Amino acid sequence: MNKTYTTISGDMWDKIAYQQMGSVLYTDKLIRANVEYASLFMLPAGVVLTIPAVEDRPGMELPPWKRGILI
Repeated sequence: MNKTYTTISGDMWDKIAYQQMGSVLYTDKLIRANVEYASLFMLPAGVVLTIPAVEDRPGMELPPWKRGILI
């Protein structure tokens, strides 16, 4: 089940992915789940984001752009 997160001023995608999903390597998945905000680098306060469920994926040591995954 997906959960939500309400941003605070200055939040960035990688910080949210790390805090809410456990790794910055989930940043791409977080952005895809909230595509309407994808053009923002720094998010304003009060944006309610969907935090997608993550499965355990051992070996996620490379970021998506180095694994050949396109967003």
